[in-house]
Amino acid sequence: MAMTGPDPPIRILVVDDHTLFRRGLTALLARDPQFNVVGDAADAGEAQRRAWELQPDLILLDNHLPGVNGVDALPALREVAPAARVLLLTVSEDERDLATALRNGAAGYLLKTIEGDALARAILRAMRGEAVVADEMTGKLVAVYRGAAATPASVGPPASPLAQLSPREQEILRRIARGSSNKAIARELGIAETTVKIHVQHVLRKLDVASRVQAAVIATEHGLD
Repeated sequence: MAMTGPDPPIRILVVDDHTLFRRGLTALLARDPQFNVVGDAADAGEAQRRAWELQPDLILLDNHLPGVNGVDALPALREVAPAARVLLLTVSEDERDLATALRNGAAGYLLKTIEGDALARAILRAMRGEAVVADEMTGKLVAVYRGAAATPASVGPPASPLAQLSPREQEILRRIARGSSNKAIARELGIAETTVKIHVQHVLRKLDVASRVQAAVIATEHGLD
């Protein structure tokens, strides 16, 4: 029987305009063999070029960049490195930045006050496709989308994307929005973890999204929390 070795380290691109912070973050991540910082960038344009060249597994992206903010740079980054997960790592606690980041395809939104161990766990969760949002921002996320839902936008409400989900898929999505892992969902619902994975795949496909975070945004926006 062939032996399988350990998983290769997660290849990370660090994007931040502060040189000392980039160096410190790179040094912190280098202490963990699960991570390999393959490059860094100081602004959105350089980040786009480096992402295209390096094709990292994950991009740690600051929001306050010179010229173009991180949340606005997200679509271009995802276009040049479509397989990369993007985590915002920022000081901004503005709910509008949070909402824009998730709508533009970020895998999560973290604050720079996060501890090193918690950052490592968040990166691993993001790579598993789980929702990763700083605890301090969860309430703001709910408030943003409840406020948006309460604002009349047009004559006649649009059809809810949740209508195409089965009752079981809606149960799964509700727990995704709460940040539950597949293992936790399986335990809560008394079903196999492999069954949960299949349901999650169906939910993402029906909602036409690429990540659990985007699915969680839709769930919260439509009151499924």
